This record gives sequence, C-alpha cells and structure tokens, in this order.
Amino acid sequence: MSQPRRALVTGVTGYIGSRLVPRLVDEGWQVRVLTRDEAKVAERWWRPEVEVVEGDATSRDVLREALEGVDVAYYLLHSMDGEGGFVERDRELARTFGVAAFEAEVGRIVYLSGLHPDDGPLSDHLASRVEVGDLLMASGVPTAVLQAAVILGSGSASFEMLRHLTTRLPVMVTPKWLDNRIQPIAIRDVLHLLVGAADLPPDVNRTFDIGGPDVLTYREMITRFARIAGLRPRGIVTVPVLTPHLASQWVGLVTPVPTGVAKPLVGSLLHEVVRTEHDLEGYVGEPEGGALSFDRAVADAIAGDGADPRPEPGTVDPARVTAADPAWAGGGS
Repeated sequence: MSQPRRALVTGVTGYIGSRLVPRLVDEGWQVRVLTRDEAKVAERWWRPEVEVVEGDATSRDVLREALEGVDVAYYLLHSMDGEGGFVERDRELARTFGVAAFEAEVGRIVYLSGLHPDDGPLSDHLASRVEVGDLLMASGVPTAVLQAAVILGSGSASFEMLRHLTTRLPVMVTPKWLDNRIQPIAIRDVLHLLVGAADLPPDVNRTFDIGGPDVLTYREMITRFARIAGLRPRGIVTVPVLTPHLASQWVGLVTPVPTGVAKPLVGSLLHEVVRTEHDLEGYVGEPEGGALSFDRAVADAIAGDGADPRPEPGTVDPARVTAADPAWAGGGS
C-alpha cells in the first residue's frame, strides 16, 4: 500500500488555511501545518489528524523542518498588519520559502494570489501579491498561482465588509469605483481548485485566473446581498471625492474589519477584476454541480458555509474577521 502524500499548509490560522486543512485531511492527504503558535490550533477538531511545526516562516531552520518530505506546499502567507514595509517583508519571505522548498525537493507550490488587470498601475498590496507569485514561480519548484478576487464566505474580510456595509447602512455615500466590475468566487469552489492544483502536471508553472460564474459591480453585490438577506433596497449615492484612505477609515468605523485590513481591501476595489481564462478547470475539473452563483454563495455564507458549519447571527466579532482574500491577504500564523 502506497504512503499518503504529504501537504504543508502555511497561514493555517487564516481564513483560507483553516478551511483547507480539513479539506485535505478528508481527501486522504497527510497534512503538516506551520504556525507560530501551536496553541492557536490546539482546539481545532482536526488537530489530532495533522503534524504541527511551530515556528516562524522567516527562519530557514524552521522551513527546513516544515518542508522535509513534502509533496505540495500551500503558501498562504501575507503581511496584513497595516504596518509599513510589507512589500519588503513579503518579498523576502517568498524568496526564503522558495529557496527552502527547492532545497527540500518539494514537488509543487500552490499560492493563492489576487486577480488583477494585465495593464495599468496596481495598488501596493495587489502589486506585492503579484510579485510574490513571480518569485515563487522563479524558485525552481513548479508553482501554481491561483488568482482570485472577492471570496464569498462567512468570516472572510471582504465578505464581512460587504455584509456589514449592507446591513448597517440603508443609505450610503460611496466612491465612484463601486461601479467597477468584480468576479467573486465561493469559498467552496476556491477549496476545490486549491486541492486540485496539487495534481497539476510537473511542467505546469504559471498563474491561473479563478472566479465564479457572475461578474458584478460592488453596487450590484450590495443590492443582491440586501435582497438575499431580506433587507429593504439600499440607497447608494456615489461621489468622486472619497479617496481610498478616507474610504478605508469609513469601512473601519462601520464594519468589524480593522482599518489596517480595510485599506488594502478598498485599494483592490479600485481595479476591475475579471478573469480572462478558465484553464485551471481544464486540468482539475469543475466543482461538483458546477461553480456556485453569487446568490447561492451568499445564501450559504449567511446560513453557515459548508467549510465551517455554524449558525450565522449576521454579525461577526472583529477577532473572527481574518484577512481572507488574496488580492489583499490570505495569511495567518
């Protein structure tokens, strides 16, 4: 009987990582997680099913231990603390990880990044996400960079921003870029594609756009959310003078999303983010029943999504909001 393959998951206390681990366990993977503080995963139901390496991903010794014997490494690390210098920190972290993965002869790296336009200037955080993907693809380890926009799931920073703006503000004054087009994707479908990417052919070293079936403006997302949640239609007035800085302060006041997280979230909304290809599904197949629509994904998230079932009261404690979406974050400890 062949040995189960081993996957390393970083960013395991973040939104994506905490949901990816049980999915991999269910798929029969031997899972190892890297966390700065083992106590943060001690109460997870899957803790007895995984190996834990405690330490900082900036340490080559820690990475050497974490990557030993690994077939696929999921890179879900981003600086999301609102502090300066994140570009340099993320650049060095990606370089260190890539070198360590190459030396450990890891079979593949899978990285969740941000969907972005091919031309024109990007926000600092989104440009950094792109750079990290480029560094990992240049590491010598076959790398799949999955590029997503808004991820729909309860606890996701961008979803909670959408939820709270819609539920708390019957009428809102918003920036004009609320009419930019976005292609959101359900957390269920992100997990399907992340798991499937582990089995890509070894010669595949590239980016993939991922997204759900609907392309919507943020204004349309607010309108649809209100309808699905049973709220009265929202009044939305756009103005040209609400800068990303002011908008992030506003989001920080109105929602449980901290201002340091809201700033890159808002900055990413300055761009139209629509996928230009569907190549990954050609390799790994569609999720069972097809990708979820925006309406279905929102309804599932309000009810308690399948990746983390629980009743949803419609409010989220700030401590539960994690930097989820790859255009702005994705990490954890």
